[in-house]
Amino acid sequence: MTKSNKTSPNRAKKLSDISQWDIETDIAIIGFGGSGACAAIEAHDAGSEAIIFELASASGGSTALSSAEIYMGGNGGTRVQQATGHHDNTEDMFNYMMAAAGPQADEAKVRAYCEGSLDHFNWLVDQGVPFKDSELKERAIMALTDDGLLYTGSEKAWPFNQLAKPCPRGHNLEVEGDNGGPLFMKIMTENVEKRGIRVEYETRALCLIADQDNQVHGIVIRINQQEINVKTSKGVILCAGGFVMNEEMLKKYAPRLLQCSGPIGNPGDTGSGIQMGMSVGGAAINMDEGFVSVPFYPPGSLTHGIFINAQGQRFINEDCYHGRVGWHCLQQKGDRLYIICGVEEYGDYEKVSYLGAQVAGTGETIEELEEELNLPTGQLKHTMEFYNQHAANGEDPLFHKTAEWCQPIEAPYVALDVTPGRGAFYPYFTLGGLDTLPSGEVLTPGGEIINGLYAAGRTACGVPRRAAGYNSGMSVGDATFSGRMAGKAAAAKA
Repeated sequence: MTKSNKTSPNRAKKLSDISQWDIETDIAIIGFGGSGACAAIEAHDAGSEAIIFELASASGGSTALSSAEIYMGGNGGTRVQQATGHHDNTEDMFNYMMAAAGPQADEAKVRAYCEGSLDHFNWLVDQGVPFKDSELKERAIMALTDDGLLYTGSEKAWPFNQLAKPCPRGHNLEVEGDNGGPLFMKIMTENVEKRGIRVEYETRALCLIADQDNQVHGIVIRINQQEINVKTSKGVILCAGGFVMNEEMLKKYAPRLLQCSGPIGNPGDTGSGIQMGMSVGGAAINMDEGFVSVPFYPPGSLTHGIFINAQGQRFINEDCYHGRVGWHCLQQKGDRLYIICGVEEYGDYEKVSYLGAQVAGTGETIEELEEELNLPTGQLKHTMEFYNQHAANGEDPLFHKTAEWCQPIEAPYVALDVTPGRGAFYPYFTLGGLDTLPSGEVLTPGGEIINGLYAAGRTACGVPRRAAGYNSGMSVGDATFSGRMAGKAAAAKA
């Protein structure tokens, strides 16, 4: 046993300082969320011994806190897509996801994810994950029904509908309510248990153990207030989540996210896995990016409204995904953001919305509303008259909202205050992490592999790269897929 009060994830322990090994295994997996569970199952099924070390007293991680929609498709379509009449082309999925990730896209990862997506769906089904062969047609952030498929991104919105044929790829577990995450992790935990994979709960991973060349040979953990040295013959897989719960790291790497109001994650999302990877020369990339949402639907009728900034101007096509809208909201100058709609479109907002935005103003005329919101004289009037003129013909020449959602906004008017920091719900989590190969090996800034170290889920910088192109299901999809790839790669190491 070793004792030290100075052990830190930012500093790897030298192999030469290890006098004894307390636990030996092929693979040590840090974190028992979606990525850790999938990594352990694949490593075990490939013939390697894996031990999961989990900080909490139970499995789950941030996956259990999510709705567990999983973004899958291509290859002609999953069973659910085909059953609901959708033929999904792999190249359409690839082109869409590349455009969604933008200039930060990792083409190799996106290609591997798209080409392996049907296999991933079938693998999940083999583990017992249930998907109903039905589609939810309405515009929704998540399926509160047990339907198995829905649109969860901007596939049908400009500019993406110009780049790839739209297809729904959000796969929802067959369970009613927002209960997909708990059900998913229950099934994954049962798969881990029936294989006899060892799990150590209430165990904190402290730091990596590496030699002078930064090759990883194990990890130091703490159990029952004692530091334990774990030796690995094949590698350590970091599945410890992102850094959304680490305010210091947020201030350093992603300060813009601090404008948002609701961090999404579990208490263990402190960035320790990323820090451990960096301690042996791993490159942390895309660290300024995160998912951010302004969940303005349901009700879907608010999509008929318009978002305006402090200058009384529109800045986004309102039919795109709520995360893309949220990202654009954070880019606006000034101290005010509003959704403008008619009373009819406001509808049952107070009963069904997650947004929490307060009514900032009402008016029988545009001028009355403009004055109540203290906007520049005439600017809102110009914006709405221009919008209404074209919306009457199902057109939006400025931002290309689809005809389905274009209709003139009629009095009486309502304005909802969606300014960050004024009560509207802006959930967020981080998308930066360790640079890895599609197979999970952690890379240095020069692109060299760090022997014995893998990362998956939000500890790695995976397929989703920015809020402007995020889709519900991409994070759980990427976490589970990347966990599987890392587990298989580590198990295959000689």
